[in-house]
Amino acid sequence: MKIVKIDAYAIKVGERTNEKASTREGIDEYGDYFIDRDAWTSIYSRHHETALVRLETDNGIVGWGEAQAPVSGRAVRAIIEDLCAPVLMGSDPFDVEYLWYRMYSSMRERGHITGFFVDAIGGVDLALYDLLGKALDKPAHRLLGGRFRDSVKVYVGMGGTDPDKVAETAVEHVGYGYKAIKLHLRSPNPELIEIVRAVRSAVGEQIELRVDIHTTRDVSGAIKLGRGLEALNVRWLESPTAPEDARGQAEIARALDMEVATGEWLRTVWEWRQWVDYRGFDTAMPDIARTGLTEGKRIAALCDSYNLPIAPHVGGGGILSVAASVQYSLAIPNFQILEHSHHAHKTKGLIAVSYPEPVDGAFPATDVPGLGVEIDEEAVEKYSVE
Repeated sequence: MKIVKIDAYAIKVGERTNEKASTREGIDEYGDYFIDRDAWTSIYSRHHETALVRLETDNGIVGWGEAQAPVSGRAVRAIIEDLCAPVLMGSDPFDVEYLWYRMYSSMRERGHITGFFVDAIGGVDLALYDLLGKALDKPAHRLLGGRFRDSVKVYVGMGGTDPDKVAETAVEHVGYGYKAIKLHLRSPNPELIEIVRAVRSAVGEQIELRVDIHTTRDVSGAIKLGRGLEALNVRWLESPTAPEDARGQAEIARALDMEVATGEWLRTVWEWRQWVDYRGFDTAMPDIARTGLTEGKRIAALCDSYNLPIAPHVGGGGILSVAASVQYSLAIPNFQILEHSHHAHKTKGLIAVSYPEPVDGAFPATDVPGLGVEIDEEAVEKYSVE
């Protein structure tokens, strides 16, 4: 069996919101993208965006993967077409670990050891596991070493700035069956604490709470915030300070009794190694549509050797990212919990005929071959950006 066809797609799904970002003070807009000019936060798109890869073999088996690209999916598509395809064409897809390493090595001397290039490799890697699962009639987690659990617990994410409205949204999601919530909050410490206090009061002590502050604090500010959150029985503080500051994250983790979770920007075991050495976190959050399943397994093994749990990040990832993260979570010993977005899930699934759905706050394990998603190829063409 050989790979004979490789296609990549930049996908843009969903409708524009009625309110233009530029109507809010401090927001700059450029086409579909917008950014807060005064806050050191990410560029965002008004659509759900991602990048897909399709691999086909000489006997007609097709595998689909995703390289997470919440912005600029065209960059990932070009990398797959120009840099990954020469390595893949004519290769045996069962050489999955070799192919990851060969693609990675093809640009490491030039300094492309992270970023869009490694994202593209991760997307190809997911497509290979999807293809192999279909060839063997096995779910991807069986190919990764087997099933450690029968379901994958999730927390549901939400945000906002008004305490009453955020609390109302939290209660709504508890009503859907979720038992764990993550709050995406960037407000100053006193206002942020008031939001969390309102949510805790509304949902009660039995619901796990997590807070993600998207790297918006310095070390002392994060520690001060964390102590306030500990008083409200918040389980973890996520991404407290700058992604480049592994030692600062370690100081925060040592100072707080609550967990510090981080790592969505770390793509390879070589990047993770420094953070593990510094003990820069309590809970690791690799993003499987950035690492791929091959490298994701190595990251899990590294963390497990230091008794560190894994809580895979999904963020802006699409339906294949979600499905691959479920497969990964089933196949590692040190899994804790998986990220999920309730209201975005249907939008992410617009490119698929069928895909995993959570039930009462968890994705049940299934034996659907590959990643467990049936892609609608006409929908992929419909939402593809030229």
